[in-house]
Amino acid sequence: MFDRVAERYDLLNDVLSLGQDRWWRRVVARVVGARAGERVLDIAAGTGSSSVTFTTAGAVCVACDFSLGMLQVGARRLNDQVAHAGPVRFVAGDALRLPFADQTFDAVTISFGLRNVADPAAALTEMLRVTKPGGRLVICEFGHLPWRQLNTLYESYLTTALPAVARRLSRNPGAYSYLAESIRDWPAQAELARRMAAAGWSAVRWRNLTMGVVTLHVARRPG
Repeated sequence: MFDRVAERYDLLNDVLSLGQDRWWRRVVARVVGARAGERVLDIAAGTGSSSVTFTTAGAVCVACDFSLGMLQVGARRLNDQVAHAGPVRFVAGDALRLPFADQTFDAVTISFGLRNVADPAAALTEMLRVTKPGGRLVICEFGHLPWRQLNTLYESYLTTALPAVARRLSRNPGAYSYLAESIRDWPAQAELARRMAAAGWSAVRWRNLTMGVVTLHVARRPG
């Protein structure tokens, strides 16, 4: 599914989020705070549009995704940018069995990908495995609005307007029906925080963006 939407994925993100996705990426990069010499793992990196933002201060970023189509589009598009922004390495990998050694990365991040994993709890444990002691985890994922009536309106937009727009702009509109369903069925912010702690992460906290449409969850691997 993701292979088929790869070419227009970033364009549709811009349109469907009304440009908010660019701001969300900037916030994620600031919270990750990658420094020179650090190694960052960007899981579910897609075309790598977020990955390059982690390298501006001199960090190295591995853009890892399950979709070869996404990685191929990203590697082609970022070829020129990478030379100026810092090294980004594209690696195909499964979030449930990451192809990296224990305690490899200073920071691990995943944006809009955890809800697509077959077993999110196992993925959280696998992320812990590849993070250095004291290292950090930043998850950017869709959330739920804290006001019931407004959240109902938001879910109505997801199930009606979002697929309608996708039908006009995408060759695979079914992918965006799946997107709406996966957002609606995703656990609320407090529940995700509980699952992160259960996987072994410490100092778990979260911050709502755009009224809770998107939420940043941040944690550390115990030192």
